[in-house]
Amino acid sequence: MSHTVGARQAQKQQSRRALLDAGLRLLADQNLASVGVREVTREAGLSPAAFYRHFPDLAALGVALVEESLASLHVMIRSVLAGAGGSDELIDRTVDVIEQHVRDHRPHVRFLARERHGGVRQVREAIDVELGRFATEVGAALALQPVSQGWSEEDLRMLAELYVDHMVSTAAALLEAQEVDPARERHIAATARLQLRLISLGRRHWQGG
Repeated sequence: MSHTVGARQAQKQQSRRALLDAGLRLLADQNLASVGVREVTREAGLSPAAFYRHFPDLAALGVALVEESLASLHVMIRSVLAGAGGSDELIDRTVDVIEQHVRDHRPHVRFLARERHGGVRQVREAIDVELGRFATEVGAALALQPVSQGWSEEDLRMLAELYVDHMVSTAAALLEAQEVDPARERHIAATARLQLRLISLGRRHWQGG
């Protein structure tokens, strides 16, 4: 009996994965608001009924993609911020991580860049919530750094949100450049490092609002 239950669970996970992957493929060239359930299930090789066993609607599939798209980046950035090294070293590692993340997760980055301001409210809100959680994690890491001594919670949150917005915009710019112009990619990465150094310089001299 346990073997049968395990096999069913594995099949369920497999079909869910197929739907998510199909959604990502379709969303490479269009936004979520323009995609239909039948289109996704056709791409996944499943029936529409199978879709509704996993998701109540396409917005729910989009929300699942949001969570998946940011999960690995959360882990990588946390490890960078928790690591040892000076400010310039942390900046270099951060930009390197973002570059690698874009290379490894192009469909997810493209999805986030398009849907962050897209037409599906639930997905926009899910992106905002996940980026807010990301900012909370970044803020907690920043608070442990000596340069943050004396900073208010509000100022730390502002700084964390600035870092997160910068990461997201850098990832979107790198995505476009990697696909059409490798030289442009190097320029974007170099500019991102300079911008983060400028933020770091301002941070050392910040006296509060």
